[in-house]
Amino acid sequence: MPDTQTQTVTLRIPTPLRSYTEEQPAVEVAGTTVAEALEALVDRYPDLRENLYTDDGDLRQFVNIYVDDEDIRYQDGPQTALDEGDEVSIVPSIAGG
Repeated sequence: MPDTQTQTVTLRIPTPLRSYTEEQPAVEVAGTTVAEALEALVDRYPDLRENLYTDDGDLRQFVNIYVDDEDIRYQDGPQTALDEGDEVSIVPSIAGG
C-alpha cells in the first residue's frame, strides 16, 4: 500500500517571481506530487498563479520545474512523486540570443 502521507518540500522561487512570495527565495509547502506542491504554493500566493499556469490550468510552456535537479518533463510531469525534504525549483526559460 503506497504511503499517502503528505510530504513537506521546499519550493525554490526564482528572483523574477519573488515579488509574489513576499520576496522569499524559498517556500515550504506540503504535497505528495509536484502538482500538489505547486497548488499549495498558488493557494498561499494567488497572484503567482497567472505566472505559472495558462487559463486552461496547464503549466506555462516557459516554466520548467525540477525536483532535486531532475527535470519533471523526463519523469512523470506534474504527477512526479515527492519525498519528504525534496527541493522543487521553478526555473523560467530565458529567451534571447
